[in-house]
Amino acid sequence: MARMHDDEVETDAALVARLVAGQFPEWDGLPIERVDSYGADNAIYRLGGQHSVRLPRIHWAVAPLRREFAWLSRIAAALPVDVPVPVALGAPAEGYAWPWTVCRWLEGTHPSSADASADDVVLARDLAAFVLAMRALDPANAPSTAWPRPLHDEDELVRTSLARLPGVGAAAAAIWDAAMTATRFDGPPTWIHGDLTPANLLLRDGRLSGVLDFGAMGVGDPASDLRVAWNLLSPGAREVFRDAVDADDAMWARGRGWALLQALAQLSYFGDRNPRLTASARHVVAALAEEHERG
Repeated sequence: MARMHDDEVETDAALVARLVAGQFPEWDGLPIERVDSYGADNAIYRLGGQHSVRLPRIHWAVAPLRREFAWLSRIAAALPVDVPVPVALGAPAEGYAWPWTVCRWLEGTHPSSADASADDVVLARDLAAFVLAMRALDPANAPSTAWPRPLHDEDELVRTSLARLPGVGAAAAAIWDAAMTATRFDGPPTWIHGDLTPANLLLRDGRLSGVLDFGAMGVGDPASDLRVAWNLLSPGAREVFRDAVDADDAMWARGRGWALLQALAQLSYFGDRNPRLTASARHVVAALAEEHERG
């Protein structure tokens, strides 16, 4: 697997086998296979037929992994799709310095933005149902998201990225300007997933069946979860999604801003180290620009 980070920690199936054997003997001897994931924070291995093992690849992925272990089992029953509930938390050992988890394995296929069409209206409604279910969770004592800063605090970061990435087009600056002039989020704390990208979604028979990687979850601006509209949906389905989640003009403008912020961060950081992730980011920028040009 390609290295995503300069100071990334290397893992392999042999390490996972030693960790599992030493701490969870009930799973010792099960087949272990590395999963070809284009996620950047964790190395993922399939453990037998029912579980996966997730190991942080870099230090900043440790806190999200702990957040997921602490909270996902508490909220899973209230969500309309399957989620990879962690069933065990492993300790540092065998030369590996961080905690790691064993999670439920979920079957399904990842959707592709290249497949977006008028037929994805059902998927748009499924995604909206998931977003609304997250919003409906009790925010009492909930964690903040992995990206806790308000969108408006990211102005300097985004404008610096725009200057460094002239190829993203003039529309990107206009989209960001609109996000910055939109009303700030000042409502009550609201649960969000925080990273609804195609790599974190699973489909079966064309329907949303599972959502992965809750490491960014917590309370924050509900517009953050709207970014999936430009990550994945066709223009028509995007409008269905917007209506279903009841996004007014200000929330939609902030949603565009969150989508642009993530895409620019991925393009700036990963470059050619994660071609699939950067291709997805370019798709988001293009979808945002197309929508902007339509007015």
